Amino acid sequence: MSDTFSTIDFDKSSDGLVPAIIQDVNTNKVLMLGYMNKEALEITKSQGTVTFFSRSRQNLWTKGETSGNFLFVNEITADCDGDTILVKATPAGPTCHTGSDTCFGEKNSQDTRIGEASFLNYLQKEVIRERKLNPSEESYTSSLFKKGINKIAQKVGEEAVEVVIEAKDDDKDLFKNEVSDLLFHLLVLLEQKNIDLDEVINVLRSRHQ
Repeated sequence: MSDTFSTIDFDKSSDGLVPAIIQDVNTNKVLMLGYMNKEALEITKSQGTVTFFSRSRQNLWTKGETSGNFLFVNEITADCDGDTILVKATPAGPTCHTGSDTCFGEKNSQDTRIGEASFLNYLQKEVIRERKLNPSEESYTSSLFKKGINKIAQKVGEEAVEVVIEAKDDDKDLFKNEVSDLLFHLLVLLEQKNIDLDEVINVLRSRHQ
């Protein structure tokens, strides 16, 4: 996460506020526009969830504190003039208070993403993480988190064995299904360990630089 404190000039405006653009880190869709003062930025950075300053209520508020639709911070940067903040985040649900995906009426769905591989990021950050933060009795994923790290790791091992077994046969559809199961449970394991898939990708990328 970039250190924006040295570049943001909160004194440019008389009220000490700067606009903060929120962008989905996976789809690149602009989700909303809010305003931050220095304290809101500090809280956003330290807690990892987007916090704004309400101009109408004249107080701080964390997006999602009532709806549960938090915006989880991935990166914070400043523009070239130091008077606008860009926050790249992962939404935990619809961003707009009307229930829309964005405050601009745009659909922020998986099919807008660039490349099929980025669906894995969506799956971890928006689906699996939601099951972890807001568990449901009907959710298989929630039940895995409830059972803990040992059970999740065991499932990854079991699915890996299934992949090896199916790799020896010629049923491609069955093989793809087993690989899908393995990838899913691996993402659950990463989430349980509080590791983003992006971090693993960065390790792979560093090996090829």
